Amino acid sequence: MEKAIFILSDAFFNIIYPPDIYEAIKARVNVVATPYTAQSIRDNLAILNDVTLIFSGWGAPKMDADFLAHAPNLKAVFYGAGSVRGMVTPAFWQRNILLTNAVRVNAEPVAYFTFAEIIFALKGGWHHIKQPETYADKKHTFPGMIGGTVGIISLGSIGQRTCELLRPLNLKLLVYDPFTKPAHVQALGGELCDLDTIFRECDVVSLHTPLLDETRGMITGADFEMMKPHSTFINTARGAIIREDEMLEVLQKRQDIVAVLDVTVNEPPAADSPLWTLPNVILTPHIAGALGAGEIREFGVLMLAELERYLNGEPLHARITQRQFERMG
Repeated sequence: MEKAIFILSDAFFNIIYPPDIYEAIKARVNVVATPYTAQSIRDNLAILNDVTLIFSGWGAPKMDADFLAHAPNLKAVFYGAGSVRGMVTPAFWQRNILLTNAVRVNAEPVAYFTFAEIIFALKGGWHHIKQPETYADKKHTFPGMIGGTVGIISLGSIGQRTCELLRPLNLKLLVYDPFTKPAHVQALGGELCDLDTIFRECDVVSLHTPLLDETRGMITGADFEMMKPHSTFINTARGAIIREDEMLEVLQKRQDIVAVLDVTVNEPPAADSPLWTLPNVILTPHIAGALGAGEIREFGVLMLAELERYLNGEPLHARITQRQFERMG
């Protein structure tokens, strides 16, 4: 029987793997009795010697060469959360260990959250909440759900799911993604275009780019300068994709545009940051992703299903390859 160990944050162990999920995993594999954290496993690396499967999630250990040297029989890692960037290393990929994660499950709440923000933006809701004095003279400035133009930056799991949610609406959908073919975008009801077109023509721009070395700071002040009058920018990706100082400079000049930010470079922003006080900035504390026991439990549900497929010799539905990792993070 395969031998498994759980290594993740104490705070999330019982949420990602609640008792019913945990017991179901135990019924299928031989589980090391004590769950470990990234810190506690470092003091007990010898226990990894005959482990073949690792179940993890937020608070996972970094699987570097030293860690992996103590786990010579490791075959698969089941990561019950989103990005694995903080966990895997070049040494991990050299071992050809199977890796699956719950990024597509986490995409669902983010996409619905974004969908709600887009609809609210098309109705001018964000503008009127922060600038209620505009109620009388600006409420007909916004397109509403019919005839508006929405721009999606990057077609990863979240960007694609957001497009699927928007497709039934009578909107013009523009997409920027240098790795996507026009036919794929057309199948989602959208039109592939360049980044400048997104910012110039869209009533709402929604950012879904992963944070990679090449995407850090890719959204500049010049992009915000191009935005349509009374348009809205939404970021549920990562704060560092935007050159925040440049964005703030434009927002201070362009009071007609609104930035709705679920993520920022520093979370929370510094106490003296203009993000707190600008009338055209909406801040939420990184809540777009899975939140609460119900949403987070779905990570564990997927990991159990992936375990079943693994034990049956079937392809994993949420497997992450090195190539996918390098593109998506």
